[in-house]
Amino acid sequence: MRTSHRHFNCHFHRPARTALFVFLTALGALAHAGHLADGPAGDQEPRVSAPALRPDLAVGDVVFIRVAAKPFREVAAATSSWTNHVGIVVGMEGKEPLIGESTFPFSRTTRLSKFIARSESGRYAVARLKTELSPDQQQAVALAAKRRNGIFYDTGFDLHSKRQFCSRYVREVLAEATGVQVGEVQTFADLLQQQPGVDLSFWKVWYFGNIPWDRATVSPASVLQSPQLQILFDSATTAAIAPTAPHI
Repeated sequence: MRTSHRHFNCHFHRPARTALFVFLTALGALAHAGHLADGPAGDQEPRVSAPALRPDLAVGDVVFIRVAAKPFREVAAATSSWTNHVGIVVGMEGKEPLIGESTFPFSRTTRLSKFIARSESGRYAVARLKTELSPDQQQAVALAAKRRNGIFYDTGFDLHSKRQFCSRYVREVLAEATGVQVGEVQTFADLLQQQPGVDLSFWKVWYFGNIPWDRATVSPASVLQSPQLQILFDSATTAAIAPTAPHI
Protein backbone atom coordinates (compact mmCIF):
# COMPACT_ATOMS: atom_id res chain seq x y z
CA MET A 1 0.00 0.00 0.00
CA ARG A 2 2.80 2.38 0.85
CA THR A 3 4.51 1.59 -2.44
CA SER A 4 1.31 2.37 -4.32
CA HIS A 5 0.94 5.65 -2.44
CA ARG A 6 4.52 6.69 -3.28
CA HIS A 7 3.92 5.76 -6.89
CA PHE A 8 0.75 7.88 -6.87
CA ASN A 9 2.57 10.89 -5.43
CA CYS A 10 5.51 10.66 -7.81
CA HIS A 11 3.54 10.24 -11.01
CA PHE A 12 -0.05 11.39 -10.67
CA HIS A 13 0.80 14.64 -8.88
CA ARG A 14 3.81 15.60 -11.01
CA PRO A 15 1.76 17.78 -13.43
CA ALA A 16 0.09 19.46 -10.46
CA ARG A 17 3.46 20.18 -8.85
CA THR A 18 4.72 21.59 -12.15
CA ALA A 19 1.64 23.78 -12.49
CA LEU A 20 2.04 24.98 -8.91
CA PHE A 21 5.69 25.82 -9.53
CA VAL A 22 4.87 27.83 -12.67
CA PHE A 23 1.98 29.56 -10.88
CA LEU A 24 4.15 30.54 -7.92
CA THR A 25 6.91 31.74 -10.26
CA ALA A 26 4.44 33.91 -12.16
CA LEU A 27 2.97 35.13 -8.88
CA GLY A 28 6.47 36.13 -7.82
CA ALA A 29 6.78 38.14 -11.03
CA LEU A 30 3.52 39.88 -10.18
CA ALA A 31 4.78 40.62 -6.69
CA HIS A 32 7.98 42.08 -8.13
CA ALA A 33 5.99 44.25 -10.55
CA GLY A 34 3.82 45.51 -7.70
CA HIS A 35 6.87 46.10 -5.50
CA LEU A 36 8.29 48.45 -8.11
CA ALA A 37 5.25 50.66 -7.63
CA ASP A 38 5.94 51.38 -3.98
CA GLY A 39 9.14 50.26 -2.30
CA PRO A 40 12.93 50.47 -2.50
CA ALA A 41 12.99 49.93 -6.26
CA GLY A 42 10.14 52.39 -6.69
CA ASP A 43 12.08 55.03 -4.77
CA GLN A 44 14.84 55.10 -7.37
CA GLU A 45 14.91 57.91 -9.90
CA PRO A 46 12.35 57.20 -12.63
CA ARG A 47 13.64 56.34 -16.07
CA VAL A 48 11.24 58.85 -17.60
CA SER A 49 12.52 62.42 -17.50
CA ALA A 50 10.20 65.19 -16.33
CA PRO A 51 9.99 66.88 -19.77
CA ALA A 52 8.75 63.59 -21.23
CA LEU A 53 5.69 63.62 -18.96
CA ARG A 54 2.48 65.16 -20.22
CA PRO A 55 1.90 68.31 -18.17
CA ASP A 56 -1.80 68.66 -19.03
CA LEU A 57 -3.33 65.52 -17.57
CA ALA A 58 -6.69 65.84 -15.84
CA VAL A 59 -8.49 63.80 -13.20
CA GLY A 60 -10.28 61.01 -15.04
CA ASP A 61 -7.63 60.57 -17.73
CA VAL A 62 -6.74 56.93 -18.35
CA VAL A 63 -3.06 55.95 -18.60
CA PHE A 64 -1.87 52.76 -20.31
CA ILE A 65 1.52 51.05 -19.93
CA ARG A 66 3.15 47.70 -20.72
CA VAL A 67 4.51 45.74 -17.74
CA ALA A 68 7.24 43.17 -18.39
CA ALA A 69 6.13 40.53 -15.84
CA LYS A 70 5.17 37.21 -17.45
CA PRO A 71 1.43 37.21 -16.60
CA PHE A 72 1.06 40.74 -17.98
CA ARG A 73 2.90 39.80 -21.19
CA GLU A 74 0.49 36.89 -21.61
CA VAL A 75 -2.45 39.28 -21.19
CA ALA A 76 -1.03 41.43 -24.00
CA ALA A 77 -0.55 38.38 -26.23
CA ALA A 78 -4.07 37.09 -25.56
CA THR A 79 -5.56 40.48 -26.49
CA SER A 80 -3.16 41.24 -29.35
CA SER A 81 -2.26 44.59 -27.84
CA TRP A 82 0.88 46.39 -26.74
CA THR A 83 -0.73 47.44 -23.43
CA ASN A 84 -1.35 45.13 -20.49
CA HIS A 85 -1.87 47.49 -17.54
CA VAL A 86 -3.97 50.59 -17.00
CA GLY A 87 -4.58 53.22 -14.32
CA ILE A 88 -6.49 56.46 -13.92
CA VAL A 89 -5.49 59.97 -12.85
CA VAL A 90 -7.06 60.65 -9.44
CA GLY A 91 -5.26 63.77 -8.20
CA MET A 92 -1.94 65.54 -7.77
CA GLU A 93 1.11 65.21 -5.56
CA GLY A 94 2.87 68.54 -5.85
CA LYS A 95 3.03 69.13 -9.59
CA GLU A 96 2.84 65.46 -10.54
CA PRO A 97 -0.34 63.51 -11.33
CA LEU A 98 -1.27 60.56 -9.11
CA ILE A 99 -2.42 57.34 -10.74
CA GLY A 100 -5.02 55.12 -9.10
CA GLU A 101 -4.41 51.50 -10.04
CA SER A 102 -5.19 47.94 -9.12
CA THR A 103 -1.86 46.15 -8.93
CA PHE A 104 -0.32 43.29 -6.96
CA PRO A 105 -0.82 42.86 -4.06
CA PHE A 106 -3.52 45.55 -3.69
CA SER A 107 -4.90 48.74 -5.25
CA ARG A 108 -3.16 52.03 -4.46
CA THR A 109 -2.08 55.38 -5.83
CA THR A 110 1.26 55.83 -7.59
CA ARG A 111 3.03 58.90 -8.93
CA LEU A 112 2.88 59.15 -12.71
CA SER A 113 6.67 58.99 -13.13
CA LYS A 114 6.87 55.75 -11.12
CA PHE A 115 3.89 54.31 -12.96
CA ILE A 116 5.52 54.95 -16.34
CA ALA A 117 8.92 53.77 -15.11
CA ARG A 118 7.45 50.26 -14.80
CA SER A 119 6.59 50.21 -18.50
CA GLU A 120 8.79 48.51 -21.07
CA SER A 121 10.84 51.19 -22.85
CA GLY A 122 8.87 53.78 -20.86
CA ARG A 123 5.99 53.60 -23.33
CA TYR A 124 2.65 54.98 -22.20
CA ALA A 125 -0.53 56.33 -23.70
CA VAL A 126 -3.19 58.67 -22.33
CA ALA A 127 -6.89 58.61 -23.18
CA ARG A 128 -9.75 60.83 -22.06
CA LEU A 129 -13.52 60.55 -22.08
CA LYS A 130 -14.99 62.36 -25.06
CA THR A 131 -17.49 64.01 -22.75
CA GLU A 132 -15.79 66.63 -20.58
CA LEU A 133 -15.91 65.91 -16.86
CA SER A 134 -17.36 68.50 -14.53
CA PRO A 135 -15.48 69.42 -11.32
CA ASP A 136 -18.03 67.35 -9.37
CA GLN A 137 -17.36 64.33 -11.60
CA GLN A 138 -13.60 64.74 -11.18
CA GLN A 139 -14.08 64.79 -7.42
CA ALA A 140 -16.25 61.69 -7.73
CA VAL A 141 -13.43 59.94 -9.64
CA ALA A 142 -11.02 60.66 -6.78
CA LEU A 143 -13.51 59.41 -4.19
CA ALA A 144 -14.36 56.25 -6.15
CA ALA A 145 -10.67 55.42 -6.42
CA LYS A 146 -10.08 56.14 -2.73
CA ARG A 147 -12.87 53.73 -1.77
CA ARG A 148 -11.05 51.00 -3.66
CA ASN A 149 -7.65 51.51 -2.04
CA GLY A 150 -6.31 48.39 -0.33
CA ILE A 151 -8.43 45.85 -2.25
CA PHE A 152 -6.40 42.75 -3.07
CA TYR A 153 -5.49 41.99 -6.67
CA ASP A 154 -7.54 39.34 -8.46
CA THR A 155 -5.18 36.94 -10.21
CA GLY A 156 -8.21 35.18 -11.70
CA PHE A 157 -9.38 38.32 -13.61
CA ASP A 158 -12.99 37.72 -12.55
CA LEU A 159 -15.27 40.71 -13.15
CA HIS A 160 -17.58 39.58 -10.33
CA SER A 161 -15.10 38.65 -7.59
CA LYS A 162 -14.56 40.63 -4.38
CA ARG A 163 -11.06 41.53 -5.54
CA GLN A 164 -9.88 43.88 -8.30
CA PHE A 165 -7.69 43.93 -11.39
CA CYS A 166 -6.51 46.93 -13.35
CA SER A 167 -9.02 47.23 -16.18
CA ARG A 168 -11.97 46.39 -13.94
CA TYR A 169 -10.76 49.03 -11.47
CA VAL A 170 -10.62 51.77 -14.13
CA ARG A 171 -13.95 50.71 -15.62
CA GLU A 172 -15.71 50.76 -12.24
CA VAL A 173 -14.18 54.05 -11.07
CA LEU A 174 -15.31 55.85 -14.23
CA ALA A 175 -18.73 54.19 -14.21
CA GLU A 176 -19.35 55.12 -10.58
CA ALA A 177 -18.18 58.70 -11.03
CA THR A 178 -19.58 59.52 -14.47
CA GLY A 179 -22.02 56.80 -15.51
CA VAL A 180 -19.83 56.02 -18.54
CA GLN A 181 -18.63 52.43 -18.95
CA VAL A 182 -15.39 51.81 -20.80
CA GLY A 183 -14.06 48.47 -21.99
CA GLU A 184 -15.96 45.51 -23.36
CA VAL A 185 -17.14 42.79 -20.98
CA GLN A 186 -16.28 39.42 -22.51
CA THR A 187 -16.10 35.82 -21.44
CA PHE A 188 -12.72 34.15 -21.68
CA ALA A 189 -14.11 32.07 -24.55
CA ASP A 190 -15.15 35.16 -26.52
CA LEU A 191 -11.89 36.93 -25.78
CA LEU A 192 -9.66 34.07 -26.89
CA GLN A 193 -11.80 33.24 -29.93
CA GLN A 194 -10.73 36.61 -31.32
CA GLN A 195 -7.12 35.38 -31.16
CA PRO A 196 -7.35 31.79 -32.48
CA GLY A 197 -3.58 31.45 -32.80
CA VAL A 198 -2.73 32.43 -29.23
CA ASP A 199 -0.75 29.90 -27.18
CA LEU A 200 -2.90 28.80 -24.23
CA SER A 201 -0.14 26.89 -22.44
CA PHE A 202 0.42 29.60 -19.85
CA TRP A 203 -3.28 30.01 -19.09
CA LYS A 204 -3.80 26.27 -18.73
CA VAL A 205 -1.10 26.27 -16.07
CA TRP A 206 -2.32 29.53 -14.52
CA TYR A 207 -5.78 28.02 -14.01
CA PHE A 208 -4.43 24.58 -13.06
CA GLY A 209 -5.64 22.93 -16.26
CA ASN A 210 -9.17 24.34 -16.13
CA ILE A 211 -9.52 27.66 -17.97
CA PRO A 212 -12.82 29.29 -16.82
CA TRP A 213 -14.21 29.83 -20.31
CA ASP A 214 -17.53 31.32 -19.11
CA ARG A 215 -15.90 33.84 -16.73
CA ALA A 216 -16.66 37.48 -17.50
CA THR A 217 -13.70 39.85 -17.66
CA VAL A 218 -12.53 43.11 -19.20
CA SER A 219 -9.05 43.72 -20.63
CA PRO A 220 -6.76 46.76 -20.83
CA ALA A 221 -6.89 46.42 -24.61
CA SER A 222 -10.68 46.74 -24.68
CA VAL A 223 -10.49 49.83 -22.45
CA LEU A 224 -7.94 51.36 -24.84
CA GLN A 225 -10.26 50.64 -27.77
CA SER A 226 -13.38 52.07 -26.07
CA PRO A 227 -15.36 54.36 -28.39
CA GLN A 228 -16.10 56.54 -25.34
CA LEU A 229 -12.40 57.46 -25.11
CA GLN A 230 -10.16 59.57 -27.31
CA ILE A 231 -6.40 59.06 -27.38
CA LEU A 232 -4.56 62.20 -26.29
CA PHE A 233 -1.03 60.91 -26.46
CA ASP A 234 1.06 57.82 -27.22
CA SER A 235 4.75 58.10 -26.44
CA ALA A 236 5.53 55.58 -29.19
CA THR A 237 4.22 57.97 -31.83
CA THR A 238 4.35 61.27 -29.88
CA ALA A 239 0.92 61.93 -31.36
CA ALA A 240 -1.23 64.26 -29.29
CA ILE A 241 -4.37 66.32 -29.53
CA ALA A 242 -5.38 69.42 -27.60
CA PRO A 243 -6.97 68.58 -24.23
CA THR A 244 -10.72 69.16 -23.91
CA ALA A 245 -10.98 69.20 -20.11
CA PRO A 246 -9.57 71.56 -17.49
CA HIS A 247 -6.12 70.78 -16.15
CA ILE A 248 -5.84 69.42 -12.65
